[in-house]
Amino acid sequence: MKSVLVVDDENAIRGILTIMLSGRFKIITARDGREALEKFKVFRPDFVIMDLMMPVVNGVEAIKEIRKIDSQVIIVALTAYAEQRKEELVDAGANEVLGKPFRRKELVEILQKYI
Repeated sequence: MKSVLVVDDENAIRGILTIMLSGRFKIITARDGREALEKFKVFRPDFVIMDLMMPVVNGVEAIKEIRKIDSQVIIVALTAYAEQRKEELVDAGANEVLGKPFRRKELVEILQKYI
């Protein structure tokens, strides 16, 4: 089973993403960019779903650091400002940018594209 690291500082969002993806993927969660980096190094997930606006280490910095560790992992950036920030996020290392709010179907289709 493929694994997904879900990174968001909001418990509710982490919970919703876990429910959306459980059964299809093994889920690992993190509250901020620093915890995401720690868990990424330990678990080496197949996918990372990364919120951008987080305390400690923000999503953009975490994406850049993850890319230094693994150039192949699939990273999906989540943001309410998808259109405005898409170029910046792709430059940082995101494979996909998904706007908030999003539907389960959109997220699953993105992940299935890379399986």
